[in-house]
Amino acid sequence: MKVLLDECVDRRLGEHILGHDVKTVPEAGWAALKNGELLRRAEQSFDVFITVDRHLPFQQSLSRYSIAVIVLRARSNRVADLRTLVPQLLEVLPAARPGEVTWVGI
Repeated sequence: MKVLLDECVDRRLGEHILGHDVKTVPEAGWAALKNGELLRRAEQSFDVFITVDRHLPFQQSLSRYSIAVIVLRARSNRVADLRTLVPQLLEVLPAARPGEVTWVGI
């Protein structure tokens, strides 16, 4: 799957999402875009958008977008805390559906 990591997710987490093509928002050239515009652009090239922004599903009507959204919930957004979620993340990635949010973690 083609995975896009939000700016608020440590880029080093991508090294642990094995078997998937992972890019960060800055690598895609979309740093500082508002969430709506970011999702519009991302849906053209990516299957899944991963964020730690717990408010995103409530601020955007995700059913309008043809990209799956996964929200990581950890003690912090430090890579050490996020890395503990990788096994669960890898498990849910194949089942993530466009226009829906999947919650991973606490």
